[in-house]
Amino acid sequence: MDKRAIEVFKISEDILMENAGSAVYNLIVKKIGIEGKKFIAVCGTGNNGGDGFVTARKIYSNGGSIKVFIVGRIERIKGSARKNYEMIKNIGIEIKNVSSEEDLEDLRKPIIESDVVIDALFGTGLSREITGIYRDVIDLVNKYKKIVVSVDIPSGIAGDTGEVMGIAVKADYTVTFGLPKIGNILYPGYDHCGELYVSYISYPPSLYNADFIKIETNDPIPLPPRNKAGHKGTFGKALFIAGSFGYFGAPYLSAMAFLKAGGGYSRLASPRSIIPYISCVGNEIVFIPLKETETGSISMENKDKIIELSEISDIVIIGPGLSLNEETQRLVQELLGEINKPMIVDGDGITAISKNLEIVKRRKEKTVLTPHLGEMSRLTGKSIKEIEKEKISVLGKITSELRSVIVLKGAHSLIGYPDGKIYVNMTGNSGMATPGSGDVLTGTIAAMYGLGLKFEDAVRVGVFIHGYAGDLAALDKGEDGLTARDILEYLPLAMKMYRERFFEIKKKYIIPIIDKI
Repeated sequence: MDKRAIEVFKISEDILMENAGSAVYNLIVKKIGIEGKKFIAVCGTGNNGGDGFVTARKIYSNGGSIKVFIVGRIERIKGSARKNYEMIKNIGIEIKNVSSEEDLEDLRKPIIESDVVIDALFGTGLSREITGIYRDVIDLVNKYKKIVVSVDIPSGIAGDTGEVMGIAVKADYTVTFGLPKIGNILYPGYDHCGELYVSYISYPPSLYNADFIKIETNDPIPLPPRNKAGHKGTFGKALFIAGSFGYFGAPYLSAMAFLKAGGGYSRLASPRSIIPYISCVGNEIVFIPLKETETGSISMENKDKIIELSEISDIVIIGPGLSLNEETQRLVQELLGEINKPMIVDGDGITAISKNLEIVKRRKEKTVLTPHLGEMSRLTGKSIKEIEKEKISVLGKITSELRSVIVLKGAHSLIGYPDGKIYVNMTGNSGMATPGSGDVLTGTIAAMYGLGLKFEDAVRVGVFIHGYAGDLAALDKGEDGLTARDILEYLPLAMKMYRERFFEIKKKYIIPIIDKI
């Protein structure tokens, strides 16, 4: 984006750097204040350091107390960063070089005496683990727990992945430029940013809204109004193929979540023997008793009956709590190939299709898969560690190959589409890392489709609402001890709030523009 701004729109690097430093300064003025405070700017020798020099100049010119510490060899400072270095040197800002352990001691006391540390050490291009004096400086910044403002991204976070490269600054505020970076949004990077803000630094809308940008935050989409004269069929008919002996929660949570999130007619096709247990808590669900295998899972004998039921349904959900029984796994594969309705595949259903991905590729109707990291590993053949390191690229490749929408569940779940678009969901919390949470998600997505959203939008809104219900539950109950049933019970409130306070909720979960604060 910087390159296009300079080459296509003729916005000079000097202006971009000036605007970046000004944005950081504006945040400091609005959130912290200048008067009576002591500032330290810890700067590298690249453009991130140059942004820090501009910030320091702004603070100094407005009467603030600021010292600049440059880590690395000063002769390496080039271009616009060099110009800004010369400016702060000429106007009399105190500058010290940090290049050895002895210099590190000269930094310790100023940090202790400071109120605010400006972190402008590394930008988004960091690609190797931090060692030596740089590691020591970051350790020092973190040790004394001053207010920290990071420039573009906390130093030590990889801009493309959010990975901590050995060590990373823990910021209280981060101002990023143009658009958030992947490293600002994905964990653990997001957790290091503190309050995150964006500045467009003079980029025109045609640049930051360009079609070539394929990764976005999952901002809320308005729901269609409810039909005042509607009946249960108006709000969607869902068929859930779920459950096995010993797995009563998954089928209940998914089928009930459809109703709790506003869906109309919820059918649950489950092994005959487990239905009495589920019906005690979910008597609003319509139950379809199915023949069982010897282990209490759904047998192949039910195939024709299930296909018949799918024909009178708007959407079919398969997988929650089905078990890994070989016969049931074969049934899942055959049903995926023969059901001609939009489908959501979750849990044990994903395990079944991972053995033969051609089934998914050949489907004519739309498909959404909702894997956690372990299930994603089975789909891709990659280790969980590999996926965690390259979530975006792995998700982009598998969605294209399978021609399916894929929700990679986790902290800031990712929603990938076959056209390469990936949305990062900003709702949810650590309390939702609990058994059954994913089952509630499948029912919620199905409900959004039942309410009239396009399939692609239903997935996005379902993921958002699911996380939002978890946030409402955590607000009342705390994150510790949160259960899937808590998320389920907060779905009606989440829907009510989403409809009535849409713009307030949108404002809460989007990343604010610093220039508009």
